[in-house]
Amino acid sequence: MSSPRFTEDFKIDAIKQITERGYSVSDVSQRLGVSTHSLYAWMKRYSASPGGVARDDQSSEIRRLKQELARVTEERDILKKATAYFAKDAK
Repeated sequence: MSSPRFTEDFKIDAIKQITERGYSVSDVSQRLGVSTHSLYAWMKRYSASPGGVARDDQSSEIRRLKQELARVTEERDILKKATAYFAKDAK
């Protein structure tokens, strides 16, 4: 029988309970049904680059927002040109 697979978000939340909220590893492992060995392995993996996961999330969010801003700016410019064109014809 294979061991259960946990999502990255689940792992990060479990680690945050230990590092940010101050719970002990044994408390978190009992509450979540995860072995202490797994929690220590996750902590080692995700704290190899402190804040690396958060930075990746932030950089992907910034990239997405820049793309959306470029699209909305282009749409606005097109609408401005169309408004000027139709206003000129209405006179």
